[in-house]
Amino acid sequence: MTDGLITHGPLIFDRRLLRGRRQRAAAMESATFLLDRIAADLGDRLAAVLRRFDFALDLCTPGDAVRLVLRDLGSVATIVAADVAPPGGGAPAWPFVVADEEALPFADATFDLVVSALALQFVNDLPGTLVQIRRALRPDGLFLAALIGGETLTELRQSFAAAESEAEGGISPRVAPFADLRDLGALLQRAGFALPVTDIDRVIVRYDSVFELMHDLRRMGATNPLIDRRRMPLRCTTLMRMAEIYGKRFSDADGRVRATFEIMWLSGWAPHSSQQQPLRPGSAKARLADALGTREISTGEKAES
Repeated sequence: MTDGLITHGPLIFDRRLLRGRRQRAAAMESATFLLDRIAADLGDRLAAVLRRFDFALDLCTPGDAVRLVLRDLGSVATIVAADVAPPGGGAPAWPFVVADEEALPFADATFDLVVSALALQFVNDLPGTLVQIRRALRPDGLFLAALIGGETLTELRQSFAAAESEAEGGISPRVAPFADLRDLGALLQRAGFALPVTDIDRVIVRYDSVFELMHDLRRMGATNPLIDRRRMPLRCTTLMRMAEIYGKRFSDADGRVRATFEIMWLSGWAPHSSQQQPLRPGSAKARLADALGTREISTGEKAES
């Protein structure tokens, strides 16, 4: 979806399945170490922005970690939470709106700040969602989000591929595909954000075994949500071979195994006339040669040796 145009891309993620798994994870003792790290980082990034945000939206972030950080910042006045289903455990601590990331119900120019953590990587139409977020921002409003990146769980992906190739003669998608950093920067520009910025934080987590990693993924509600996932139960022989390959390829000297989580940060501003603008071609007031203390050489002139 772009301004005045709706595009229909392929459906990659089973979002109903994803919602069910997140609800089950919320009822368990959730693994929140990634969200806690991201919430703290988000707070640091916003603290460096010297302005006040009167009306902020936390878009579909699991749990309360991000909202608690926003509340404690002092620069955010009102926080609205949005997700596909209201949280359990009684009335929420802040205004709550039932909303899907792919169909936001907000009027144009509603919020000064929109944040999201570990949610937008499972959106089927990310370009359309980014356009809707930009429209929901007031002029000079800020969007800041953290998504899972393409190198996340590369060890698990490689181990499953090798094990299935050996045991079953083929490979099925076991780990979701995620966008890379360059794609996200281009999508921000395409959605109409000004001053887009992207960067990566890579986190290496160590486990006693790959089965502990898989247990954490279930407690995050982050197991395979792909529409094209294999529907047959995983064979025990394939699973054990995967664990053997994982241990051989991705273990440290103490026998513990590594798992990579790649967190991609993206930010952009709703356009406003007060923002820095690029100069028009040919409008420079000083020559580059003067700034560098050198002599300008015209076309066709040979440089002195």
